[in-house]
Amino acid sequence: MRYCFNLQVRPERLAEYVERHQAVWPEMQAALRATGWRNYSLFLRDDGLLIGYVEADDLEASQAAMAALDVNTRWQAEMAPFFAGTSPTDGFPLLTEVFHLSNEPLEAPHD
Repeated sequence: MRYCFNLQVRPERLAEYVERHQAVWPEMQAALRATGWRNYSLFLRDDGLLIGYVEADDLEASQAAMAALDVNTRWQAEMAPFFAGTSPTDGFPLLTEVFHLSNEPLEAPHD
């Protein structure tokens, strides 16, 4: 399934947040893959609005598996000060998908 969420990065910490994500620890990346996170992307607006997109078979199960790992605990502890309000450790406020353009070929129109 596809999941999308939003968080708020503190505007005064934007540059450092971007810098940290240019060098995500290899063990953190491996942990995300091992716990079922696929096609994970983060998008950041100039005012700190962060939009995340991830594919997973079961996001709750993937989040629970990550929560049990030491590498995630260390990463989240370092990232928590970057967020205003809700942080990833509080859970992601998921957005509702209202449209999706599939890559699948369209069926021929029916008469």
